Amino acid sequence: MQKIKSLMARQGLKSPQESMADLSPVENLRIPSTEELRELRQQPIDPQAEQEIIDSIEEVYFSNDSFDMVRHELEKLPPELNLQELEEYREKLKRQQAAVSKRVADLILEKQPSYVKELERVTALQTNLQLGAVICTNARRQLRVAKEEFTEASLGLLANQKRRQLLTGLLKSLRTIKTLQRTDVRLSEMLEEEDYPGAIQLCLECQKAASTFKHYSCISELNSKLQDTLEQIEEQLDVALSKTCKHFDVLHYTKVQKAYTLLGKTQTAMDQLHMHFTQAIHNTVFQVVLGYVELCAGNADTKFQKMQYKDLCTHITLDSYIPCLMDLCKALWEVMLSYHRTMQWHEEHDKQKATSSQDDAAAEPDESTVDRSYVKKKLEHGLTRIWQDVQLKVKVYILGTDMSNFKYDDFIVVLDVISRLMQVGEEFCGSKSEVLQESIKRQSVNYFKNYHRARLEELRMFLENETWELCPVKSNFNIDQLHEFKFMGQCRSPSVSPSRQAASSVSPALEEPSLFQQYHQDGNPFEMHIEHKEEETEDVLASNGYESDELEKSVYQDYDSDSDVPDELKQDYVDEQTGDAPLKSVSRETIRSKKKSDYNLSKASAPILTNTTLNVIRLVGKYMQMMNILKPIAFDVIHCVSQLFDYYLYAVYTFFGRNDMYESSGLGLISSRLRTTLNRIQESLIDMDSVGENAGVHGPPEDRKEKVPSPHLSQMVVLTDSATLYGLAQRVVATESLVFLAEQFESLQFHLDTMMPAAKKPFLQQFYSQTVSTASELRKPIYWIVAAKAIDYEQMLLMMAGVKWDIKEIMSQHNIYVDVLLKEFEQFNKRLSDVSRHVRIPLPVSNVLWEHCIRLANRTLVEGYANVKKCSNEGRALMQLDFQQFLMKLEKLTDLRPIPDKEFVETYIKAYYLTENDMEQFIKNHREYSMKQLANLVNVCLGSHINKRARQKLLAAIDDIDRPKR
Repeated sequence: MQKIKSLMARQGLKSPQESMADLSPVENLRIPSTEELRELRQQPIDPQAEQEIIDSIEEVYFSNDSFDMVRHELEKLPPELNLQELEEYREKLKRQQAAVSKRVADLILEKQPSYVKELERVTALQTNLQLGAVICTNARRQLRVAKEEFTEASLGLLANQKRRQLLTGLLKSLRTIKTLQRTDVRLSEMLEEEDYPGAIQLCLECQKAASTFKHYSCISELNSKLQDTLEQIEEQLDVALSKTCKHFDVLHYTKVQKAYTLLGKTQTAMDQLHMHFTQAIHNTVFQVVLGYVELCAGNADTKFQKMQYKDLCTHITLDSYIPCLMDLCKALWEVMLSYHRTMQWHEEHDKQKATSSQDDAAAEPDESTVDRSYVKKKLEHGLTRIWQDVQLKVKVYILGTDMSNFKYDDFIVVLDVISRLMQVGEEFCGSKSEVLQESIKRQSVNYFKNYHRARLEELRMFLENETWELCPVKSNFNIDQLHEFKFMGQCRSPSVSPSRQAASSVSPALEEPSLFQQYHQDGNPFEMHIEHKEEETEDVLASNGYESDELEKSVYQDYDSDSDVPDELKQDYVDEQTGDAPLKSVSRETIRSKKKSDYNLSKASAPILTNTTLNVIRLVGKYMQMMNILKPIAFDVIHCVSQLFDYYLYAVYTFFGRNDMYESSGLGLISSRLRTTLNRIQESLIDMDSVGENAGVHGPPEDRKEKVPSPHLSQMVVLTDSATLYGLAQRVVATESLVFLAEQFESLQFHLDTMMPAAKKPFLQQFYSQTVSTASELRKPIYWIVAAKAIDYEQMLLMMAGVKWDIKEIMSQHNIYVDVLLKEFEQFNKRLSDVSRHVRIPLPVSNVLWEHCIRLANRTLVEGYANVKKCSNEGRALMQLDFQQFLMKLEKLTDLRPIPDKEFVETYIKAYYLTENDMEQFIKNHREYSMKQLANLVNVCLGSHINKRARQKLLAAIDDIDRPKR
């Protein structure tokens, strides 16, 4: 310990006790005395024992510095004191104190180097502080000297300079404020010039400047005034934006959009624009309809202006309906065109922005990109919304008037306009225009129902007044030439000639531009539509029905002559008529055979039709026009088209083909298919119960509403005159006009099929297979009546009855009835030629007539032979001679091959020579002969090679055949 003290004395340091005395009372710890330290050193040092002693000290001694240990120990004394115990406890405390003191002394010695080092730092710090105090004293002294020596004039100069600078700034601010006060005049001028971007730019700059000088009291009033001006600019800008909805101007719209961009309200502008477009549609249609309503009303009544648009549409008159619809569509077109051009402007603007952003190094702000994306989506969604508003407005107008009494051409104009409007809608937003389709379908079904009913009544009137005279049309007549079929354009059926198809396929080589491309700058698709309609013309009627009267006469002269036709005439016919081969083949065995069958070579290519036929064809064209525009009612229209054909076919059959002698003839004149068709028409279309001309119109029962009374042949048509072959000319015109009509229907099948819904196509196929294809089958029953009356078959039967057939020798001369019959055929041939001078008799018609006449003659021969009571083998040979003579002469009159029913006669004559067994087989196999004819055959053969027993057997066989029929 002495060594430690001496070391500390050499270093000028205080002892730990002295150092501790400088500390605060809190930090002051009790240091053991010298005696105590000595005692501590004398005690054995056992670290473990020392630690145990320290651990035995109570915790309270370590609690805080203000602990009063003496009081604590006194309070622990028991009430009764024991000296020995006190001594022991005192010794314990002393040991604890000694252990703590020793531990403290060890710690002091252990931390002595750190303590010395830190004490040196404190000393150095004290020295630095004393130096700093000296420096501060010197500085204060020098500042005091500078203050005393600095002149008052220098400070005055600085103050004046500062004041000058403040006044200069104030002058500039006052001038700016003066400019701001005069800004409203310039803003008004810019607004009048519609320089909205400049006005907004100026107003924003003024607001920015005003915010700079807001500390002036006069600026607060100016600030509110600028805010009002900015709001006024926004209002005028909104008005300017609304103007673009009807008449889009690129420069005007560019100014407006730039102005909104400066305001930072691009999205708001787009919302406002769509609201203005909606308002523009409403205002436009209302003003257009209101103008027509007030014009038609003829007075200045203001009640119409207060009406709703829906109620206003009901006041449109029929005369003003189409002009108003046209103006309505034109106005709506302008609105949609403006919207379309607005979208184009934004697309081009976006492309320019995208290009400029790629060129610039700096990236485009995200806010601008968001605005452009919002505008694009808003415009795309607005397409459907705008078109929906247009559809709803037009729908209200369409349904506001009953169109059932419209003229056809007017209704077609309405359909065309709406069709064009739907085309606009499809190009505008790709819409199928379901709203317009549904509304126009409702009107069309209502209109077409009444229209078709009136047309059927009109057709009945035409048929009842038709004289069945030939309608003079050009030889190259085609339904394409009719005004009603112009709409078909390229859509032709495969029946059109390849050259016509090729010609029609060349024109649309380039794709037609859209309506928005065609009328981008000026014009209107609805105006062009009407002009196009007015330009359509047709030229189908010939001057006299024939294209060469001289050629016609020359051919007639050749027919009257028995000489052969020279080759030159044949060549002239081909060259003069069309330059090509005729429709019917000329390559017969000889020109003579051609002469015998086709009675009007000069008119071979001229179609046979009547005014009524032409009217029906026009009606079909009109129906197809309506069907082409309105696909949804295609089936209803085609069903009505089929009724037109049905009624025409039924009328021709009723006028010229109905006869009770059909069934008894056994010739199968009416096929089962034709009979089924006629029965179907009669049940579904003909009102058999109607009486009087208008019975089917006024108040018919529900099940007869769709039916039409059966037509009656005009009294001017005479079918009983033998000189005209019982109205053959009228019969030919009627029948062949029906066949021509069927051919036109065949040519339209492909076009009708394309418009027919898939589910309804079987109806169309059935109509063509069971009705249209049966038109030519009416030739048989109609011409059979002529054939039955043209030749006197009864006279021939009477003459045959006077012939003696049981002769004993073979005759070389035929009977006189053959010459009489041939004379009848020659007269028939002459009458055919006479008729053909007025009406061309086509080859199929002449063939049917000759077939019927020959068939009836042959059956009359068989009937005459069946009336023979007695006949020898020589008599049968005479029958064969007569028939061969008849055939030989007949073949010179007609080129019809083979001769109809030739085998019918020959087989019957030859049956006379059959044996009993062969005769029985003959009876079973040849049921085409009547029971009377078969029975007569058996009776005549009795006695020659058939006995009575065999006769009974054969008659029984005939009776067995006849029994099922009964």
